[in-house]
Amino acid sequence: MAKETVKKHSEFEELVENPDVLADRLAQSEDFVKKNKTKLLGVFAAIAALIVAGFLYYNHRTTQNQDAQEAMFQAVYYFEADSLGKALNGDGQYDGLLKIADEYSGTDAGNLANFYAGVALLKQGQFAEAQSHLEDFKSDDYLMQARAYSLTGDALSEQGKYKEAADMYNKAAEHNANQYFSPQYLMKAGIAYEAANDYQAAASSYDKIIKGYVASAEVADAKKYKARAEMLAGGKN
Repeated sequence: MAKETVKKHSEFEELVENPDVLADRLAQSEDFVKKNKTKLLGVFAAIAALIVAGFLYYNHRTTQNQDAQEAMFQAVYYFEADSLGKALNGDGQYDGLLKIADEYSGTDAGNLANFYAGVALLKQGQFAEAQSHLEDFKSDDYLMQARAYSLTGDALSEQGKYKEAADMYNKAAEHNANQYFSPQYLMKAGIAYEAANDYQAAASSYDKIIKGYVASAEVADAKKYKARAEMLAGGKN
């Protein structure tokens, strides 16, 4: 390693101190450029194209997101006014949540449109469609993401898919578990398991509340529901 360093240092000194050697090296470099001019131009052109493409894509995504946010403003207004038809399908002038989610997928606004659309469809009784939109929603906000999991569970439960619903409620409860919402989701998981006639799993869900969330408002009901689930589990055996 030391010998290599000394060698490189000597070469550098030779280049600096001997103009003929430096000129020779420059000539070699110039010759290399001439011989490989086409290839080098191709490489530079490709790099430039990638930079331009990245810039255009960023601008396109930014513009898309701004357009989607403007469209979302009116759709959310209708949603909050409980005018779900207009919220979902638009009013003829402004796009609705369904179109925003589809046309602006990949943007923040398009992603949020999936959440609102899922809730609106759930309220309208379109459970399979609600499930699809809620599953497409992804958020770094752990409260909203957990809420989306729970609402997906509601949509599945309404379709009679109780075990799948329970899985989603458990997923909501375990997503950055906390004392405020996790007990609620575990209660829903227990009730879904009971609907699926899986009383042992139901009792286990209630037990998680009793042991893990002793100060929660759900504890009293969890104790009653657990006793009932264990009795029904015993009756099945």
